Amino acid sequence: MKAKAIRDEIKQMSADELNQKLASLKDELFHLRFQLATGQLDNPMRIKEVKKSIARIKTIQTQQAKA
Repeated sequence: MKAKAIRDEIKQMSADELNQKLASLKDELFHLRFQLATGQLDNPMRIKEVKKSIARIKTIQTQQAKA
């Protein structure tokens, strides 16, 4: 998916959905880092994708809080 499509999808989520998605992404990032440390990670680019998704969600949450 393109970044704009992802951003639009995130903007349509409610605050609770954003919090749940953020928690699941943080959990996934933890597991990916653990796999990286143990040498079991298949796709190292997934870490970068998850970090960007977390940043997008936090940005949207900040924008909604200011509005």
